Amino acid sequence: MKRNISLYSICLLAAGCSAISLSAKEKTNVVFILADDLGYGDLSCYGQEKFQTPNIDELAQRGIRFTQCYSGTTVSAPSRCSLVTGMHTGNTCIRGNSSVNPDYEVALPTGTNTIFKIFKEAGYKTGAFGKWGLGEVGSTGDPNKQFVDTFFGYNSQLLAHNYYPDHMWDNDKRIDYPENANGAYGTYSQDEIHKHALKFIDDNKEEPFFLFIPYVLPHAELLVPEDSIIQKFRGMYPEQPHHGTDSGPMFRKGGYCSQVYPHATFAAMVYRYDVYVGQIVAKLKELGLYDNTLIIFTSDNGPHREGGADPEFFNSNGIYRGIKRDLYEGGIRVPMIAAWPGQIEEGTISHQPCAFWDMMPTFAEVIHTKKTPECDGISILPTLKGEKGQKQHDYFYFEFHEMNGRQAIIRGNWKLILLDIQKSPKYELYNIAADPSEVHNMIDRNPEKFAELKTLMEQVHTKDTNWPLLPAEF
Repeated sequence: MKRNISLYSICLLAAGCSAISLSAKEKTNVVFILADDLGYGDLSCYGQEKFQTPNIDELAQRGIRFTQCYSGTTVSAPSRCSLVTGMHTGNTCIRGNSSVNPDYEVALPTGTNTIFKIFKEAGYKTGAFGKWGLGEVGSTGDPNKQFVDTFFGYNSQLLAHNYYPDHMWDNDKRIDYPENANGAYGTYSQDEIHKHALKFIDDNKEEPFFLFIPYVLPHAELLVPEDSIIQKFRGMYPEQPHHGTDSGPMFRKGGYCSQVYPHATFAAMVYRYDVYVGQIVAKLKELGLYDNTLIIFTSDNGPHREGGADPEFFNSNGIYRGIKRDLYEGGIRVPMIAAWPGQIEEGTISHQPCAFWDMMPTFAEVIHTKKTPECDGISILPTLKGEKGQKQHDYFYFEFHEMNGRQAIIRGNWKLILLDIQKSPKYELYNIAADPSEVHNMIDRNPEKFAELKTLMEQVHTKDTNWPLLPAEF
């Protein structure tokens, strides 16, 4: 059985990167499951006490659970770009969320070398099912133009805010849902996406595959079908109804709906996700593929407080300060679990720091490419396999292009954050080993460490006129 692993990243892949010839049965399948706005503390194996996630917990018991995994950044599009290109957000081509109309997103440019390209060059079938957000249909970032064989879901991040959409995309074919018109609750998008992901496994059971499943759950809006799952949670929690967008031009065009039971609905959304994960594992076992498949589960950033969501009630960020859009640990430290029978020791907990941009070199090792692509990541395959010799990052860097701009850099136990860049810049310095909740700003007591990290932060950010942190960078 081959040992292979995966991490995401955007890199300029060295030309002619070819793979060692392996038979289809020898090549390890890779399933990468990406939650949307799921916090570090939203799984019971990471401390969630108000509901359980038994299937994801089982995945952790059968593999390795990371305690210091960082997403690409603190919102969707740049975090996903970091994942698929192997670059941190100081170097990625997409560094923020941006939308001009409901079916337009800033696109990956032509020539981008993504994890999908690496898998294609190694003879894999590639599929992506869920929220893409890296380029509209027909653009340079269209999934089919970025080496994705089969795509189904939302191209638009804005439309992905609604779970009963008027349309989704099957590759370049628009699929309309008239049963969802006029506020009707006909087809639930996540069930439809899940169905297509399972079909991809069935359709490619005789060939090696890379399956990327970026479900939208538990991103706002807060909404699930009226079935046994929501009934399981109604009445369990105190509720404060959320009054949202139920009519007008933004209804089902990005505006979040009202929700009478926001706590119960959020719990049901995460639980539904857990059911999906259990069904994916069951499908792999049914087809005899489980023992030769690496499964990774993680989230694109920290928990949200939108559409009635209440991360404080659920302790969604655990001990960590901050949520989505923050560069404190709660906004960027995410759960990550990897399971791989015979390759990853069961029940392992790893404190190895890693990040989304590590996926590219990890996947490159998994599929035995002759030349590792150039990127910001480091393969964590030794950690996955329990081997010595794991290389370490000198630093982790993040930037955020809303709220007047934010940056953060971590080196060892120290973290420097820069807030409100465009208006009133303010630095904060934390020792995240001694103070993981980032309560005590140490900047006045550690001038040398501040100067060191400030210089490093300025060096590792590549200026880009499309993504200026300061007016001078236009």
